[in-house]
Amino acid sequence: MSQIRHALTVKREDDFAKWYQEVISAAELAEESGVRGCMVIKPWGYGIWERIQRLMDDRIKAAGVQNCYFPLFIPLANFTREAEHVEGFAKEMAVVTHHRLIADGKGGLIPDPAARLEEPLVVRPTSETIIGDAMARWVQSWRDLPLLTNQWANVVRWEMRTRMFLRTSEFLWQEGHTAHETREDALAETHRALEMYRACAEEDLALPVIAGEKPENERFPGAVETWSIEAMMQDGKALQAGTSHYLGTNFAQAAGIRYQDREGSQQFCHTTSWGVSTRLIGGVIMTHGDDDGLRVPPAIAPQQIIILPMLRDAPEDAALIAYCEELRVMLAGQIGLGEKLRVLLDRSPGKVAAKRWNWVRKGAPVILEVGPRDMAEGKVAVLRRDRLWNAANGKPAMQFVPREAFAASAGALLADIQQALYEEARARRDANITRGLTEWQAVVDHFEKGGKYPGWVEVEWSKPTGETLEKVVEKLKAVKLTIRNVPRGGAPARGACIFTGEPAVERILVARAY
Repeated sequence: MSQIRHALTVKREDDFAKWYQEVISAAELAEESGVRGCMVIKPWGYGIWERIQRLMDDRIKAAGVQNCYFPLFIPLANFTREAEHVEGFAKEMAVVTHHRLIADGKGGLIPDPAARLEEPLVVRPTSETIIGDAMARWVQSWRDLPLLTNQWANVVRWEMRTRMFLRTSEFLWQEGHTAHETREDALAETHRALEMYRACAEEDLALPVIAGEKPENERFPGAVETWSIEAMMQDGKALQAGTSHYLGTNFAQAAGIRYQDREGSQQFCHTTSWGVSTRLIGGVIMTHGDDDGLRVPPAIAPQQIIILPMLRDAPEDAALIAYCEELRVMLAGQIGLGEKLRVLLDRSPGKVAAKRWNWVRKGAPVILEVGPRDMAEGKVAVLRRDRLWNAANGKPAMQFVPREAFAASAGALLADIQQALYEEARARRDANITRGLTEWQAVVDHFEKGGKYPGWVEVEWSKPTGETLEKVVEKLKAVKLTIRNVPRGGAPARGACIFTGEPAVERILVARAY
């Protein structure tokens, strides 16, 4: 077996955090902006987000939810109405206090003392409070319900420790907000959104997740129930990839979201909120990336097939480009994963090998190379990004296929790559969930002595609350562990809770997390 020379300088097994940063740079996904905690998302990275946004938006609208837009600036008074909510975000809020700058006499600028705002404005950390104001105006009668809204926006949470895509001071997301007549209707919406996220993660991002309920200490501030989808990264850590919250009537009471019921009485609405963010791109990197860069699932790839003609700056190039353009048109008319294929003919100058490795690092699902000899024989050289190497000779695993035959099978090839990435990630996750530990010390030993990437542990749980739960959380924090969720539809509890010794009522996942 020949030694493989990978495209990145850092391997996952050597330094996973450094590898993650190199993938972002090498795949040209994003870069630092000059403002702490904020990033510039580059075209390939933003193209992936646009694909996620498009696929998610289709699912959102299919459920009868309508898109709106609400202001970036929220009056501080809106937050003070809901004590638990504001307490959950207070340390992360960015606040605008002035509306004008003046010269400081030293060549710089300072806020004008005369331009201080009468009421400070919070830069949107989440929109429950301002959307609650709108809902209070829009809902008068039971006939106005359910009210189903969503917005695609940016939010700001002033993070102290930042990492691109995973935890940034500004990020992009969607936030759904709905109002309902009854608890049952609101809970149904909460679970619909959770299932929508699970389906999008697994079917579009090839990201296997476990959907379940968060414990009391992990709930969204002000929520009655919080549900999440949790994904396992290649280093065994958990990533919360999306959340859906049943808010009861808490926010409705704070914002005055009332309706006249069918008997003529005034009632408070039951509300929900749910969201996913650009954190999903971080999840895609850490789930599918390898030592050569990113591997983008075809469903969310901005370009699924890249055609690279072997140009030589010679008169013969024109015929080769024409041959490749015919192929591009042929492919663009094919269907794969329910859509027309996205195909790019890369005519940029430079050697084909250098361009190939550029697209390998970006993770384009399929790369085609076409030279004069291939054109003469009516063939193309096909490279699958998910199966890059020929282990026997350490070279890229190129396959030479007749042009028309490749075009006819391209859609099926992309579907196969999509499924292969999902199956690979699911097998890795399932192999790294440990069950059967019945003592707390065994859990500690598993994470402290169980190898570099110990994965997750599923244990028995008595669902403690109050001071007992606080003690459990402190015990977990001491060894840098968190409760992820109680898997929906999981195995029934048997035996005693490893934390309290009380009879278990369910099983929970424990892990280190991002």
